Amino acid sequence: MDSEIRVNKDMGKAVMLQWVIGVLALLGVSQVDAEDPYFYYTWAVTYGTRSILGVPQQVILINDQFPGPKLEVVTNNNIVLNLINKLDQPFLLTWNGIKQRKNSWQDGVLGTNCPIPPNSNYTYKFQAKDQIGSYTYFPSTLLHKAAGGFGALNIYHRSVIPIPYGYPDGDFTLLIGDWYKTSHKTLQQSLDSGKPLPFPDGVLINGQTQSTFSGEQGKTYMFRISNVGLSTSFNFRIQGHTMKLVEVEGSHVVQNLYDSLDVHVGQSLAVLVTLNQPPKDYYIAASTRFSRTVLTATAMLHYANSQTPVSGPLPAAPAFQFHWSMQQARTYRWNLTSNAARPNPQGSFHYGKITTTKTIVLANSASFINGKLRYTVNGVSYVNSDTPPKLADYFNIPGVFTMDSIQGLPSGGAATVATSVMPASLHDFLEVVFQDNENTLQSWHLDGYDFWVVGFGSGRWNPHKRKTYNLVDALTRHTTQVYPNSWTAVLISMDNQGMWNLRSAAWGRQYLGQQLYLRVFDPVRSLTNEYGIPSNVLLCGKAVGFHP
Repeated sequence: MDSEIRVNKDMGKAVMLQWVIGVLALLGVSQVDAEDPYFYYTWAVTYGTRSILGVPQQVILINDQFPGPKLEVVTNNNIVLNLINKLDQPFLLTWNGIKQRKNSWQDGVLGTNCPIPPNSNYTYKFQAKDQIGSYTYFPSTLLHKAAGGFGALNIYHRSVIPIPYGYPDGDFTLLIGDWYKTSHKTLQQSLDSGKPLPFPDGVLINGQTQSTFSGEQGKTYMFRISNVGLSTSFNFRIQGHTMKLVEVEGSHVVQNLYDSLDVHVGQSLAVLVTLNQPPKDYYIAASTRFSRTVLTATAMLHYANSQTPVSGPLPAAPAFQFHWSMQQARTYRWNLTSNAARPNPQGSFHYGKITTTKTIVLANSASFINGKLRYTVNGVSYVNSDTPPKLADYFNIPGVFTMDSIQGLPSGGAATVATSVMPASLHDFLEVVFQDNENTLQSWHLDGYDFWVVGFGSGRWNPHKRKTYNLVDALTRHTTQVYPNSWTAVLISMDNQGMWNLRSAAWGRQYLGQQLYLRVFDPVRSLTNEYGIPSNVLLCGKAVGFHP
């Protein structure tokens, strides 16, 4: 409420006004509820030519940058971002790990949003609500991610909320991922023809094959590390230095020390590194994991007073494979006494004492449908409708999706295709088991949420495996790996109404059907549960002609 207080020259009234203001201050009463700050951006998405691996190729730029601009905001900041699509194909960005509280309208995936047509724009409006940590954004349409368009989204804590470590002396963001010389359109055509993605041509750090990160001896720096690739896990290490893990996808963790860290597709984490070695230059290495051919990207950690160039062999990657990686993942523990974005301790929600309302088992598989390779979840391969299920649900448009197109347990029947949507009730507490019966590592992501990763195990999951769950301090995150011929179990508090994408983070598998949507619903339509449809919503398919 805007108000203007005019104080006349009468001393008595001035004294009375000061007394009233003093009383209000003591009582903690405010007549004005200030909104959290708004930040406005305009991003233009274009093609450009860059020589990434020594060969000129077409990439996707945002404001002429590759990778795209780094978004740096503070918890609860509001973001208003006008995205102008100057490509020759429809385009969307999704905000990987941002919960979009009550606001799946802004999620930026084809199940919730119509894509932005060429030579058009859409303005995203969302809040970094009650989150802190290292996140990313990337294109969710077609194979655009293979050409760029991705970037970092770092959310910093408010000054009134302490963090469980000293302020670092610097903050570095490392976007690491596999890369192809082949164009995104050619890769898409290959997938459409029924071929899997080929092995990548290289690994990049911040869009480059060589980078340098400089710091001063004796000081401590934060490294925010994200896997923005299409399909490949990597192992990260710094020559001669240990890394203290402090944050994983918005969760503060027990601060263990590591020589190297496995990071799977779609995942992010943050480590603290103290420059406590002799002043020289040191290798930073990220190499592919679980692949016969090992690709490595290198960068340099440069001490400001260094006179000695980098030397010696690259720091060695782990000699052991999946079992070693699973054992490392089990060492990630939630810091129960730390605050996150809010003052209450992370461990104040005792997830392990809540009775689950439903168990869902999701098994991935590679199948052939009409003679072409497709990837399925419980025997169903997802196909995008020309009408986003979110819009069909809102406008009650029939014929777009049904709630029985996919079952909550593996069926064992013949593979089918569908725009698969699975129902969930608002405030359900779900147990979801990802079952991987293939010989390749999987990486699963859920929009709108994070979840407690309570268990990993080999073989097939059965109810007796619950005895192995960590029900005390399991890590909460938005993307989890599932090892070959193994299972991963997560618990999810369904407290965010909307239509939410549950997908393979391996983009070729997602593109060929390894995804579905969770419709988290309450029959009473209320702004308490979910925001209304945006006034600037794009309409497509059967939704054309409807009015927000």
